[in-house]
Amino acid sequence: MVQSRKYFMFSVLLMALLVPTVGLCSVESSLMAVQNRLIGTILPLAAILGLVFAGLSFVAGSPNAKSHLMLAILGAVVGFGAPSIVSWIQGLVH
Repeated sequence: MVQSRKYFMFSVLLMALLVPTVGLCSVESSLMAVQNRLIGTILPLAAILGLVFAGLSFVAGSPNAKSHLMLAILGAVVGFGAPSIVSWIQGLVH
């Protein structure tokens, strides 16, 4: 009796994981949540931190300050332009 119950629970769990509609989730919505988190939070934060680092490097008189500043500006453009870039690529694919 106990063995059959374990088998039943294992099969229910397996079906919930393998069939997204049974588990009330979908892989696409999970990936979209990750994409939104990356584009909305992490990329702009990384761009701001890069600009702060480049500014401090410039103020401190580092010999590589100019290259740090150029890379930080490029990172900020990519970070803040990421939603537009992603929607443009999605438009090309579809």
